[in-house]
Amino acid sequence: MTFEVVELMADGLKIEPRDALSRLLRDEKSDSCFRLNHYPPCPELQALGGRNLIGFGEHTDPQIISVLRSNNTSGLQICLRDKTWVSVPPDQTSFFINVGDALQVMTNGRLRSVRHRVLAESMRSRVSMIYFGGPPLSEKIAPLASLMAKGEESLYEEFTWWEYKTSAYKSRLGDYRLGLFEKKTGGAAGQ
Repeated sequence: MTFEVVELMADGLKIEPRDALSRLLRDEKSDSCFRLNHYPPCPELQALGGRNLIGFGEHTDPQIISVLRSNNTSGLQICLRDKTWVSVPPDQTSFFINVGDALQVMTNGRLRSVRHRVLAESMRSRVSMIYFGGPPLSEKIAPLASLMAKGEESLYEEFTWWEYKTSAYKSRLGDYRLGLFEKKTGGAAGQ
């Protein structure tokens, strides 16, 4: 399903070839993984008088794409451009797609990675399953040539997935990790 989703994204952005993104995820050396998260109920929340308790802190996913499915318990929130946090209604029959940092670079900022977090729930546990679609470690991450307009400058320095992943995991979860790879003269719009 993820391969088809990124191919549909490629169609929408007129990326050639159509499998420019999906081939990275299909590669036998792909750095993709699957994770299961469990957030137990937190009855102590009621004593906090309506304050939020973070189950998993705010962050963007470093990979190309993340595909999430969860049970029918709320908690997932996304951050809008104005820094407002909005709850994503739970739906155990749906998949939620997040653009990752690598895809933001590959589209030269046309698609933006999604800052998100999970809040604890007082009475119900939350379970989520996430597929993180990452390229091979040696893959060079840069804007795709077929997407760049004539004369358009890259907003980012080229890097390998290994370099970015190493940098990301040395940083704090909520840090804007792409900032280290933005071109200083390119006028990149950070988060």
